[in-house]
Amino acid sequence: MLQPTRLLSLRAKPNNSCILCFHQAFHTTTPRPDTAHIPRPKPGKDSHFKPQPLTRPIGLPHPPRAGENIGIDTRTWRQRRADFFNHDKHLERRQQLVTKFATPYFREWTNMRHAKGKSFVAPPRLFRAERALYFPNLRGRTLASPSASQVDTTPVLAGNVSVVSVFSGTWAEQQAESFVGAKDNADLHELLFCSEEAQRHGAIQRVDINVEENAMKDWLIRMFAQRRLRRKLPVQQHGRYFVVTKGVGEEVRDAIGLLNSKVGYVYLLDGKCRIRWAGSGVADEEERRGLLRGARRLVEEWRRERGLDGDGSVEIGGGEREEASERVAAAAA
Repeated sequence: MLQPTRLLSLRAKPNNSCILCFHQAFHTTTPRPDTAHIPRPKPGKDSHFKPQPLTRPIGLPHPPRAGENIGIDTRTWRQRRADFFNHDKHLERRQQLVTKFATPYFREWTNMRHAKGKSFVAPPRLFRAERALYFPNLRGRTLASPSASQVDTTPVLAGNVSVVSVFSGTWAEQQAESFVGAKDNADLHELLFCSEEAQRHGAIQRVDINVEENAMKDWLIRMFAQRRLRRKLPVQQHGRYFVVTKGVGEEVRDAIGLLNSKVGYVYLLDGKCRIRWAGSGVADEEERRGLLRGARRLVEEWRRERGLDGDGSVEIGGGEREEASERVAAAAA
Protein backbone atom coordinates (compact mmCIF):
# COMPACT_ATOMS: atom_id res chain seq x y z
CA MET A 1 0.00 0.00 0.00
CA LEU A 2 1.33 3.42 -0.93
CA GLN A 3 2.20 5.78 1.88
CA PRO A 4 0.36 9.15 1.91
CA THR A 5 3.60 11.03 1.23
CA ARG A 6 4.33 8.78 -1.75
CA LEU A 7 0.80 9.32 -3.09
CA LEU A 8 1.17 13.09 -2.83
CA SER A 9 4.48 12.97 -4.63
CA LEU A 10 2.90 11.00 -7.50
CA ARG A 11 0.09 13.54 -7.81
CA ALA A 12 2.50 16.42 -7.79
CA LYS A 13 4.56 15.07 -10.70
CA PRO A 14 3.33 16.52 -13.98
CA ASN A 15 2.83 14.25 -16.95
CA ASN A 16 4.88 15.62 -19.82
CA SER A 17 2.71 13.97 -22.46
CA CYS A 18 -0.47 15.47 -20.97
CA ILE A 19 1.11 18.92 -20.85
CA LEU A 20 2.12 18.55 -24.52
CA CYS A 21 -1.41 17.54 -25.51
CA PHE A 22 -2.87 20.44 -23.53
CA HIS A 23 -0.53 22.88 -25.27
CA GLN A 24 -1.31 21.53 -28.73
CA ALA A 25 -5.05 21.63 -28.09
CA PHE A 26 -5.05 25.36 -27.42
CA HIS A 27 -2.46 26.35 -30.02
CA THR A 28 -3.62 24.29 -33.00
CA THR A 29 -6.21 25.66 -35.38
CA THR A 30 -8.36 23.84 -37.87
CA PRO A 31 -8.98 25.04 -41.41
CA ARG A 32 -12.17 26.97 -42.07
CA PRO A 33 -14.12 27.23 -45.33
CA ASP A 34 -12.16 29.16 -47.95
CA THR A 35 -13.73 32.61 -48.05
CA ALA A 36 -10.47 34.47 -47.63
CA HIS A 37 -10.91 35.94 -51.10
CA ILE A 38 -13.80 38.10 -49.77
CA PRO A 39 -12.23 41.20 -48.15
CA ARG A 40 -13.66 42.09 -44.74
CA PRO A 41 -13.37 45.33 -42.77
CA LYS A 42 -10.87 45.23 -39.93
CA PRO A 43 -11.98 46.76 -36.62
CA GLY A 44 -10.56 50.24 -36.10
CA LYS A 45 -8.50 50.17 -39.30
CA ASP A 46 -10.79 50.22 -42.33
CA SER A 47 -12.63 53.51 -41.92
CA HIS A 48 -12.88 53.73 -45.72
CA PHE A 49 -13.56 50.07 -46.46
CA LYS A 50 -14.91 49.45 -49.97
CA PRO A 51 -16.57 46.12 -50.86
CA GLN A 52 -14.93 44.27 -53.74
CA PRO A 53 -16.53 42.16 -56.50
CA LEU A 54 -16.67 38.41 -56.07
CA THR A 55 -13.85 36.87 -58.09
CA ARG A 56 -14.38 33.21 -57.22
CA PRO A 57 -17.45 30.99 -56.73
CA ILE A 58 -18.89 30.66 -53.24
CA GLY A 59 -20.79 27.74 -51.76
CA LEU A 60 -20.33 24.19 -50.56
CA PRO A 61 -18.23 21.69 -52.52
CA HIS A 62 -20.85 18.91 -52.44
CA PRO A 63 -24.44 18.86 -53.74
CA PRO A 64 -27.09 19.45 -51.05
CA ARG A 65 -29.29 16.65 -49.81
CA ALA A 66 -32.57 16.80 -47.92
CA GLY A 67 -31.97 16.21 -44.22
CA GLU A 68 -28.69 18.13 -43.99
CA ASN A 69 -28.19 21.20 -41.77
CA ILE A 70 -31.36 20.64 -39.78
CA GLY A 71 -29.84 21.72 -36.47
CA ILE A 72 -30.46 18.35 -34.79
CA ASP A 73 -27.74 15.91 -33.77
CA THR A 74 -28.65 12.67 -35.56
CA ARG A 75 -25.54 10.71 -34.52
CA THR A 76 -25.92 7.37 -32.78
CA TRP A 77 -24.44 6.77 -29.32
CA ARG A 78 -21.62 4.81 -30.95
CA GLN A 79 -20.80 7.75 -33.25
CA ARG A 80 -20.96 10.21 -30.38
CA ARG A 81 -18.59 8.08 -28.34
CA ALA A 82 -16.15 7.84 -31.26
CA ASP A 83 -16.26 11.63 -31.75
CA PHE A 84 -15.75 12.18 -28.02
CA PHE A 85 -12.42 10.37 -28.16
CA ASN A 86 -11.44 11.91 -31.51
CA HIS A 87 -8.71 14.52 -31.01
CA ASP A 88 -9.41 16.26 -34.34
CA LYS A 89 -13.10 16.65 -33.46
CA HIS A 90 -12.14 18.32 -30.19
CA LEU A 91 -9.86 20.75 -32.02
CA GLU A 92 -12.58 21.58 -34.53
CA ARG A 93 -15.15 22.23 -31.80
CA ARG A 94 -12.65 24.27 -29.80
CA GLN A 95 -11.88 26.45 -32.81
CA GLN A 96 -15.60 27.08 -33.34
CA LEU A 97 -16.00 28.18 -29.72
CA VAL A 98 -12.91 30.38 -29.83
CA THR A 99 -14.15 32.09 -32.99
CA LYS A 100 -17.60 32.62 -31.51
CA PHE A 101 -16.40 34.10 -28.22
CA ALA A 102 -13.67 36.18 -29.87
CA THR A 103 -16.17 37.98 -32.11
CA PRO A 104 -17.41 41.22 -30.49
CA TYR A 105 -21.15 41.39 -29.98
CA PHE A 106 -21.52 44.66 -31.92
CA ARG A 107 -19.13 43.71 -34.75
CA GLU A 108 -21.92 43.27 -37.29
CA TRP A 109 -23.58 46.54 -36.33
CA THR A 110 -20.22 48.30 -36.57
CA ASN A 111 -19.64 46.90 -40.06
CA MET A 112 -22.95 48.44 -41.15
CA ARG A 113 -21.12 51.77 -41.33
CA HIS A 114 -19.27 50.56 -44.44
CA ALA A 115 -21.44 50.76 -47.58
CA LYS A 116 -24.55 50.04 -45.47
CA GLY A 117 -23.11 46.65 -44.52
CA LYS A 118 -22.51 45.45 -48.08
CA SER A 119 -20.21 42.43 -47.83
CA PHE A 120 -19.24 42.18 -51.50
CA VAL A 121 -20.16 43.47 -54.93
CA ALA A 122 -22.00 41.09 -57.24
CA PRO A 123 -19.90 39.57 -60.05
CA PRO A 124 -20.39 41.14 -63.49
CA ARG A 125 -21.28 37.77 -65.04
CA LEU A 126 -22.38 34.29 -64.04
CA PHE A 127 -19.99 31.79 -62.52
CA ARG A 128 -19.25 28.99 -64.96
CA ALA A 129 -21.37 25.90 -64.32
CA GLU A 130 -18.40 23.54 -64.06
CA ARG A 131 -16.76 25.72 -61.40
CA ALA A 132 -19.85 26.82 -59.45
CA LEU A 133 -20.37 25.56 -55.89
CA TYR A 134 -23.59 24.53 -54.18
CA PHE A 135 -26.22 26.22 -52.04
CA PRO A 136 -26.77 24.28 -48.78
CA ASN A 137 -29.92 22.51 -47.76
CA LEU A 138 -31.85 24.27 -45.00
CA ARG A 139 -34.94 23.20 -43.12
CA GLY A 140 -37.77 25.38 -41.85
CA ARG A 141 -41.49 25.88 -41.89
CA THR A 142 -43.24 27.59 -44.78
CA LEU A 143 -46.38 29.68 -45.00
CA ALA A 144 -48.12 26.73 -46.64
CA SER A 145 -47.08 24.15 -44.04
CA PRO A 146 -48.54 23.71 -40.54
CA SER A 147 -46.65 25.45 -37.78
CA ALA A 148 -45.12 22.22 -36.48
CA SER A 149 -43.98 20.67 -39.79
CA GLN A 150 -40.56 21.34 -41.29
CA VAL A 151 -39.69 21.41 -44.99
CA ASP A 152 -36.30 21.08 -46.72
CA THR A 153 -35.29 23.71 -49.25
CA THR A 154 -33.47 21.36 -51.65
CA PRO A 155 -36.61 19.67 -53.11
CA VAL A 156 -38.06 23.13 -53.76
CA LEU A 157 -34.90 24.47 -55.41
CA ALA A 158 -33.88 21.42 -57.45
CA GLY A 159 -34.91 21.42 -61.10
CA ASN A 160 -35.72 25.13 -61.35
CA VAL A 161 -33.87 28.38 -61.78
CA SER A 162 -34.25 30.09 -58.41
CA VAL A 163 -33.72 33.62 -57.17
CA VAL A 164 -33.13 33.08 -53.44
CA SER A 165 -33.29 35.91 -50.89
CA VAL A 166 -31.72 35.25 -47.48
CA PHE A 167 -32.33 37.76 -44.69
CA SER A 168 -32.90 38.16 -40.98
CA GLY A 169 -34.96 41.16 -39.94
CA THR A 170 -36.78 43.96 -41.73
CA TRP A 171 -33.64 45.93 -42.63
CA ALA A 172 -32.05 42.94 -44.36
CA GLU A 173 -35.31 42.08 -46.10
CA GLN A 174 -35.49 45.58 -47.56
CA GLN A 175 -31.95 45.22 -48.85
CA ALA A 176 -32.84 41.95 -50.58
CA GLU A 177 -35.93 43.63 -52.06
CA SER A 178 -33.64 46.19 -53.73
CA PHE A 179 -32.48 43.32 -55.97
CA VAL A 180 -35.74 41.48 -56.66
CA GLY A 181 -38.63 43.78 -55.70
CA ALA A 182 -41.25 44.86 -58.20
CA LYS A 183 -40.47 48.51 -57.57
CA ASP A 184 -36.69 48.29 -57.96
CA ASN A 185 -36.41 45.56 -60.62
CA ALA A 186 -39.67 45.47 -62.55
CA ASP A 187 -38.35 43.39 -65.44
CA LEU A 188 -37.06 40.67 -63.11
CA HIS A 189 -40.36 40.69 -61.22
CA GLU A 190 -42.21 40.21 -64.51
CA LEU A 191 -39.90 37.34 -65.47
CA LEU A 192 -40.49 35.70 -62.08
CA PHE A 193 -44.28 36.03 -61.92
CA CYS A 194 -45.78 37.08 -65.25
CA SER A 195 -43.70 35.36 -67.94
CA GLU A 196 -44.62 32.14 -69.71
CA GLU A 197 -41.50 30.53 -68.27
CA ALA A 198 -42.74 31.08 -64.72
CA GLN A 199 -46.47 30.49 -65.15
CA ARG A 200 -46.61 27.70 -67.71
CA HIS A 201 -43.26 25.89 -67.52
CA GLY A 202 -42.17 26.69 -63.95
CA ALA A 203 -38.65 27.40 -65.17
CA ILE A 204 -37.90 30.19 -62.71
CA GLN A 205 -39.10 30.97 -59.20
CA ARG A 206 -38.43 33.23 -56.25
CA VAL A 207 -37.64 31.71 -52.85
CA ASP A 208 -37.38 33.68 -49.59
CA ILE A 209 -35.46 32.34 -46.58
CA ASN A 210 -36.01 34.22 -43.32
CA VAL A 211 -33.28 33.09 -40.90
CA GLU A 212 -34.46 33.77 -37.35
CA GLU A 213 -32.43 32.01 -34.66
CA ASN A 214 -33.84 34.12 -31.84
CA ALA A 215 -36.65 32.16 -30.18
CA MET A 216 -38.58 35.28 -29.13
CA LYS A 217 -38.51 36.81 -32.62
CA ASP A 218 -39.51 33.49 -34.12
CA TRP A 219 -42.50 33.38 -31.77
CA LEU A 220 -43.51 36.90 -32.83
CA ILE A 221 -43.33 35.89 -36.50
CA ARG A 222 -45.42 32.82 -35.79
CA MET A 223 -48.06 34.71 -33.82
CA PHE A 224 -48.39 37.99 -35.74
CA ALA A 225 -46.34 38.32 -38.93
CA GLN A 226 -47.15 34.95 -40.48
CA ARG A 227 -50.81 35.78 -41.08
CA ARG A 228 -49.87 39.14 -42.61
CA LEU A 229 -47.36 37.45 -44.93
CA ARG A 230 -50.00 35.00 -46.14
CA ARG A 231 -52.26 37.89 -47.15
CA LYS A 232 -49.39 39.82 -48.72
CA LEU A 233 -47.83 37.08 -50.86
CA PRO A 234 -49.49 35.18 -53.73
CA VAL A 235 -50.71 31.69 -52.89
CA GLN A 236 -48.04 30.04 -55.06
CA GLN A 237 -45.37 31.77 -52.98
CA HIS A 238 -46.57 30.36 -49.64
CA GLY A 239 -44.60 27.16 -50.13
CA ARG A 240 -41.49 29.13 -51.12
CA TYR A 241 -41.25 31.36 -48.05
CA PHE A 242 -39.16 29.60 -45.36
CA VAL A 243 -38.61 30.55 -41.74
CA VAL A 244 -35.40 28.80 -40.65
CA THR A 245 -34.47 28.70 -36.98
CA LYS A 246 -31.68 26.10 -36.91
CA GLY A 247 -28.87 24.72 -39.01
CA VAL A 248 -27.28 27.93 -40.32
CA GLY A 249 -23.95 27.48 -38.57
CA GLU A 250 -20.69 29.34 -39.02
CA GLU A 251 -19.42 26.84 -41.57
CA VAL A 252 -22.51 27.33 -43.75
CA ARG A 253 -22.36 31.11 -43.36
CA ASP A 254 -18.70 31.28 -44.33
CA ALA A 255 -19.19 28.96 -47.29
CA ILE A 256 -21.96 31.01 -48.96
CA GLY A 257 -20.69 34.45 -47.90
CA LEU A 258 -23.25 35.26 -45.19
CA LEU A 259 -20.71 37.46 -43.44
CA ASN A 260 -23.22 39.73 -41.67
CA SER A 261 -26.56 38.55 -40.32
CA LYS A 262 -27.90 42.12 -40.41
CA VAL A 263 -27.49 42.29 -44.22
CA GLY A 264 -29.68 40.86 -46.98
CA TYR A 265 -28.25 38.49 -49.57
CA VAL A 266 -29.54 37.31 -52.95
CA TYR A 267 -28.41 34.18 -54.81
CA LEU A 268 -29.15 33.03 -58.34
CA LEU A 269 -29.22 29.21 -58.54
CA ASP A 270 -29.49 26.88 -61.50
CA GLY A 271 -31.49 23.66 -61.52
CA LYS A 272 -28.70 21.76 -59.75
CA CYS A 273 -28.67 24.16 -56.78
CA ARG A 274 -25.36 25.69 -57.88
CA ILE A 275 -24.71 29.33 -56.97
CA ARG A 276 -24.16 31.06 -60.31
CA TRP A 277 -24.43 34.64 -59.01
CA ALA A 278 -24.65 36.38 -55.63
CA GLY A 279 -25.27 39.87 -54.30
CA SER A 280 -25.36 41.54 -50.89
CA GLY A 281 -26.58 44.72 -49.23
CA VAL A 282 -28.34 47.43 -51.20
CA ALA A 283 -28.27 46.80 -54.95
CA ASP A 284 -27.03 49.35 -57.44
CA GLU A 285 -28.33 49.61 -60.99
CA GLU A 286 -25.52 47.55 -62.51
CA GLU A 287 -26.11 44.72 -60.04
CA ARG A 288 -29.83 44.68 -60.84
CA ARG A 289 -29.08 44.48 -64.56
CA GLY A 290 -26.52 41.73 -63.94
CA LEU A 291 -29.07 39.68 -61.98
CA LEU A 292 -31.65 40.09 -64.75
CA ARG A 293 -29.16 39.08 -67.46
CA GLY A 294 -28.09 36.04 -65.46
CA ALA A 295 -31.67 34.95 -64.79
CA ARG A 296 -32.55 35.18 -68.49
CA ARG A 297 -29.48 33.20 -69.47
CA LEU A 298 -30.22 30.41 -66.99
CA VAL A 299 -33.82 30.25 -68.20
CA GLU A 300 -32.55 29.89 -71.75
CA GLU A 301 -30.30 27.03 -70.65
CA TRP A 302 -33.23 25.45 -68.80
CA ARG A 303 -35.41 25.57 -71.92
CA ARG A 304 -32.69 24.19 -74.18
CA GLU A 305 -32.02 21.27 -71.84
CA ARG A 306 -35.70 20.30 -72.03
CA GLY A 307 -36.17 21.07 -75.72
CA LEU A 308 -39.00 23.53 -75.07
CA ASP A 309 -37.73 26.22 -77.41
CA GLY A 310 -35.35 25.73 -80.26
CA ASP A 311 -33.95 29.25 -80.23
CA GLY A 312 -33.88 29.48 -76.44
CA SER A 313 -35.89 32.71 -76.38
CA VAL A 314 -37.39 33.93 -73.12
CA GLU A 315 -40.15 36.26 -72.14
CA ILE A 316 -38.83 39.72 -71.32
CA GLY A 317 -40.37 42.85 -70.00
CA GLY A 318 -40.38 46.61 -70.44
CA GLY A 319 -39.37 48.32 -73.66
CA GLU A 320 -37.19 45.39 -74.66
CA ARG A 321 -40.30 43.33 -75.52
CA GLU A 322 -41.20 45.71 -78.34
CA GLU A 323 -37.66 45.62 -79.69
CA ALA A 324 -37.67 41.83 -79.59
CA SER A 325 -41.01 41.72 -81.45
CA GLU A 326 -39.63 43.99 -84.14
CA ARG A 327 -36.56 41.78 -84.55
CA VAL A 328 -38.73 38.65 -84.87
CA ALA A 329 -40.99 40.33 -87.45
CA ALA A 330 -37.97 41.48 -89.44
CA ALA A 331 -36.50 37.99 -89.40
CA ALA A 332 -39.79 36.46 -90.55
CA ALA A 333 -40.01 38.96 -93.44
